[in-house]
Amino acid sequence: MNARSTPPVHLSRQLRQLVSGLDDGIVLVELDQTISWANERALALHGVSHIADLGATVDEYRKRFHVTYRNKRPVKTEDFPVERAAKGERPREVTVMISPIDEPNDSWTHDLRCFVIYDADDRPSFMVLVIDDETDRYAAEDRFESAFRANPAPALICRLSDLRFVRVNAGFLEMTGYRSDELIGTAAHEFDIFAGCEDRERIIELLKAGRTIPQNPTEIALPDGGRKHVIVAGQPIRVGKEHCMLFTFADIEPRRRAEAALRASEERFSKAFTLSPIALAIASLDRFEFADVNDAFTVLTGLAKEQALGRSGAELRLWHHTATQQHIQRAIKESGTLAATDVRLRASDGSPIECSLTAGAIAIGEAACVLLVFHDITERKRSEEELIEAIEAVMTDASWFSRSIVEKLASFKQMTGGTIAAAGLDTLSDRERDVLGLICQGRNDKQMSETLHLSPHTIRNHVGSLYRKIGVGSRSEAVVWARERGVTGPTARKPAPKKG
Repeated sequence: MNARSTPPVHLSRQLRQLVSGLDDGIVLVELDQTISWANERALALHGVSHIADLGATVDEYRKRFHVTYRNKRPVKTEDFPVERAAKGERPREVTVMISPIDEPNDSWTHDLRCFVIYDADDRPSFMVLVIDDETDRYAAEDRFESAFRANPAPALICRLSDLRFVRVNAGFLEMTGYRSDELIGTAAHEFDIFAGCEDRERIIELLKAGRTIPQNPTEIALPDGGRKHVIVAGQPIRVGKEHCMLFTFADIEPRRRAEAALRASEERFSKAFTLSPIALAIASLDRFEFADVNDAFTVLTGLAKEQALGRSGAELRLWHHTATQQHIQRAIKESGTLAATDVRLRASDGSPIECSLTAGAIAIGEAACVLLVFHDITERKRSEEELIEAIEAVMTDASWFSRSIVEKLASFKQMTGGTIAAAGLDTLSDRERDVLGLICQGRNDKQMSETLHLSPHTIRNHVGSLYRKIGVGSRSEAVVWARERGVTGPTARKPAPKKG
């Protein structure tokens, strides 16, 4: 007998049409527990196409299909809905897992309920087993439960019918230090996750109405008596057949600590910057406009802070040599730092200031900037110049010095940048001209060694000789010296003398 066979005669024509078209599975069971008829939906929910495959009786049905609760515990014979209906118990729904004995890997989740149909004389006529397929829903819930438990983001689920917490994941327990049994079943007003919210009453109204709760900062009471600063948000969901609210939390304590540490660091930097006796300035890397200068800078240059901010050193005519600013920018972009370099500044009154400049790249917010450190060496330079003048005066009548002493005095004067070493381009050797041109191009010793096919030691010797001849002590000064004479790259070599 299959589903298309004629239903029992005690079903009216209208009832037969209704039963055949239901989405639920319908199985008719006689009072002696004989299975007399099933609609197509009931057969499909068991993976069969004929009613005989269900078994002739309820006992045979149980021999062909495993029937367990969702926790895998077998459903006892006396607890099966047909047995309960036969004993006159009120119908109640039970959720079971059903799988064929010979195909245990095939299984379905069914909600079952059974009730008795009475005839016109109020006598029991037959029983109806109603099957509602919940396989997809429970599979989705199982996936949700797995994802909920595994999700590292702290979360709680509150049942809306009685506002009690019914789920908590490991992330929330780890964040707060609670045990799950301390929270499951607890009422929302007992464990108040909105105690620290400014608009608490409005949030409670949204919760009771089952509406989305936007992000709100709050404080959660901890089991040790402390409080945890978090951000909480609520999203309505269904867990099984119950309406619930999923609460997710973001722990903002690490961010608060990081922000506090950042503020403290900024305050320390600001105080050190402002109170430093050394002249300091911060400029943007792209336009080199001053973003901040300290009091020592204003004393050194004579420029008021209001004059300097928002303007570049070039606009302020701060640099004695116009190429100084480009040299600093290039060094910062290439390596992020500029080692101590002697530069000459121009004070607001036009007087020269000799400085040793150190610079380094820093970030102010998201802006790339440069920290400039100026050490005033004007007095040292003046002392050196006075010493050189004294040496020159002595050397004008040095007949009473030995030859070795005179040579040492001349050598010292060259090392200190005196006018004796202020040679012209025509006094440089071909190699020194090559080295000077490569220095103007920003090449380092290694790059010059590769270009000129000379050893690094030889390159260093040529650089030292070049410095002594032109009276400079650093690459930046050599660049400035060269550019003042129109040299920006390799220069033409001197013509070789004609033979004969």
